[in-house]
Amino acid sequence: MQSKGGKHMGDRTFIITGTSKGIGRQLAELCLEKGDSVYGIARGASDLGNIYKGYTHVQFDLKDIHGIDDVISGILEQIPLLSVECIGLINNAAMLEPLKPIDQCLADEISVHLNISLAAPMILTSSFIHHTNHITARRKIINVSSASGSYPAPSMATYCTSKAGINMFTQCVAMEQASQSNPAEVVAFDPGMVDTELQAVARGKSTEEFALSGAFRDAYELGQLKSPHDVALEILKLLEGAKE
Repeated sequence: MQSKGGKHMGDRTFIITGTSKGIGRQLAELCLEKGDSVYGIARGASDLGNIYKGYTHVQFDLKDIHGIDDVISGILEQIPLLSVECIGLINNAAMLEPLKPIDQCLADEISVHLNISLAAPMILTSSFIHHTNHITARRKIINVSSASGSYPAPSMATYCTSKAGINMFTQCVAMEQASQSNPAEVVAFDPGMVDTELQAVARGKSTEEFALSGAFRDAYELGQLKSPHDVALEILKLLEGAKE
């Protein structure tokens, strides 16, 4: 199929994690509609490449943190780095579970969660900055965070901890980059409560298993959740924002 978005060469390329569904897919579509090139990293498959010629799908499970640098360097080798005006990394992929008291969480559950939600974005950021330090193009990194990084909640210890980590990590990297000649712009973005699969998982739990499941159900039933499309529009505005 032909691309919906007219591709114009040499301006913007974005690497987005979690593009098989939810916010990641919506953001990829918005960028592609504008003619940007998008490399999507997701555990699942994607049909976006059949719809947009500017989309390249990289099927990869981010819990394999030791393979991330090869994935990023492989993607960057395909991009004409010396002719792009802007290149961005959007760390969107994350997981919500395990949603239960910490004494009921298994080591593997904790480890996989922290690999995907915290270690992977850190390594992706490290690799992205390292492999683009030689270019003069504008570099932007957006780490999708959550209010859970600031507000503790029962049965959400791993999720709250990984998001708190993302927030602190973003601040540290921003400080590091401030002294560089072509600093990567690094920001954390809290999308608020969004109607994604993560939310569906939370409200599907029993109150015995997850004490806040009722609050998640109420937010859904009262129409308080944002759509993934609206959140993707907010991220796109951040990507297009002027330098401070």
